[in-house]
Amino acid sequence: MRRLVVSSLTVATLLLCLLQVQVLPADINLANRSTLETILKRGELRVGFTSGFMPFQMTDKKGKYVGFDIDMAEEMAKAMGVKFVPVNTPWESLIPALTANKFDIIMGGMTITQERNLKINFADPYMVVGQTILVASKHEDKVKSYEDLNESKYIVTSGAGTTAEQTIKDLIPKAKYKSFANVGDAALDVVNGKADAFVFDLPYCVVFNAQHPKAKLVFLDRPLTYEPLAWGINKGDPDF
Repeated sequence: MRRLVVSSLTVATLLLCLLQVQVLPADINLANRSTLETILKRGELRVGFTSGFMPFQMTDKKGKYVGFDIDMAEEMAKAMGVKFVPVNTPWESLIPALTANKFDIIMGGMTITQERNLKINFADPYMVVGQTILVASKHEDKVKSYEDLNESKYIVTSGAGTTAEQTIKDLIPKAKYKSFANVGDAALDVVNGKADAFVFDLPYCVVFNAQHPKAKLVFLDRPLTYEPLAWGINKGDPDF
């Protein structure tokens, strides 16, 4: 699949080529369906994401969206010469919203999976992460790996609809699982003593652990999975 067009030079070259080649009726129909063409005509790049997934997309104290994916989205819009329009969307609604054209692209730390790839396409991966575990300090001497959590006496949390949730079901099936719509609430359940462990992407766990030093969480930082992250786009898009 073609790489995302993110530089103004590439966009300019593409448009110049379109002007120089013979245009057939089929080409016109293709252009009419093009997300890139629509973005340029609209003057806006609408980007879908779920705020709260550190360090990819977050909301600062002033209510502004910040993070790695937000920075990349702003640069992409700038290169296209259009306005960046953030569309904060619940995680489980991201793919349905994209296919319903509520926004143009998902830039939100999404792992490429076969199930998701049946519904949308992905650009080339920009990062590889894996699931890691934050464990309550009271279990420091007992829990050394995910295998130690595979007992019914333990409560493990994560975000609903995430690959972390699937990892828990696959690797720690005997533990009691608590699902949260907000991944931050899932992690705080461990800090507040209501759960024993939290499973999520390595970058998120690194940041969360650093933000809560008083909790003295046990960080099992060896990744349990191999997960390439990429931006999601609609199927059949001739440009993206």
